[in-house]
This record gives sequence, structure tokens and C-alpha cells, in this order.
Amino acid sequence: MPPPRILKIAEIFRSIQGEGLRQGEPTIFVRLAGCDLRCSFCDTKYAWTGGKSMTAAQVLDKVRALRKRFPAEWACLTGGEPFLQDIAALCAGLRKAGLEIQIETNGRTFRPIVSDWLTLSPKPPDYAFDSTLGQMAREVKLTVSRALTLKTVRRLRGEFPAAVPILLQPESNAAWSKAKAARLLGSAMKLGLSNIRLTCQLHKILGLR
Repeated sequence: MPPPRILKIAEIFRSIQGEGLRQGEPTIFVRLAGCDLRCSFCDTKYAWTGGKSMTAAQVLDKVRALRKRFPAEWACLTGGEPFLQDIAALCAGLRKAGLEIQIETNGRTFRPIVSDWLTLSPKPPDYAFDSTLGQMAREVKLTVSRALTLKTVRRLRGEFPAAVPILLQPESNAAWSKAKAARLLGSAMKLGLSNIRLTCQLHKILGLR
């Protein structure tokens, strides 16, 4: 029998989902370490490198322990960039444990993992993403950084079905970014772009992690 695959885990914790359409839902977060990008606005730079070496079974033990005191129905795999690691066994274990699975990805690396909710968050400078992941996305989340332009919002709106929302999320809830997000929404509406929405980092507003 081959040895179990080792994952690099930045942290495992319980909270509410603070971003996107699933805002407010109790969730167990598994943050994987390692990222193929170095976005200046990233608020989890500590997950770019390092991480604790754990097997999928060890991660699942931690998740089960958290659920005893926090009966969440969702697990969110985030990063870093979760698709840089082989998360197939972890996803299978989470599903066997009765959890629904959300994966948050920048979209540049494809793995054939079936999730219940895929959040695609393309990043600058080119906002590129794998086309297969684009077809799987339930929501597209754009951080309203200084790099984001109306041209990019318009292009991305055209690359997804109208039913998939494009979420404009202010960078770290900063005042300048909130103002820019509102301007982008207004301009998108004038262009007739559908299903462009504003969102925020609810967990930060509530003082949660």
C-alpha cells in the first residue's frame, strides 16, 4: 500500500463564511499552504509558504473534532491555492463525513475535483483561469484592487453564463475600495451588464477570523 499523501496545511478553524453568496453560513475552513501568485492585496500572505505536514486522515480528525462543538454542514477548502495540492482524498473524506464542500480557487490550476460550490476568484494582472473551472463556477469573486478595471469586469461578464454572478468585493473593506466598487457597479449597470453584485468581507465587519 502506498504511503498517504502529505498535505501542507496553514490552518484549520471554524467560523462563518464571510464572503460570497454563502455569507453567514457556519463553515469549517481548511486553509492549504502554498500559492502560485503573490498578489499585493492578499490578506493571507502567511499561507503562501510553509504549512504543517498532515495526511488527509489527520485533517479529517481535526475537522470532526471541531464539528463536535460547531455543527457546520459545510467545509471550505481555501488557501493559498488549494488546487496546487492533491486534495482528492481529503474531499472524499469530507463528503463521507457528511459535509458539503466549497473550494475557493484563483482558477489557474485545474484538478478534476467535484465540489458542491466552486468560488472562482481570478487575479491580476491578466485575470486568467482554466476554462473547465470556469464552467464549474457557482460565483466569480473579484477583489476590487487598484488593478481592477471596468474593461476587465466587462470581459469576465462575457465569459460566464448570465446566471453566474460577478461579485465585486472591496479590498479589505477599505473605504477607497468600497467607493471604487460602487463606481464599477454603476458603470456596469450603464453598460447593461447583468448580475454584477457588491459584496464585502462580513467576517471582518463582525470581528471574526
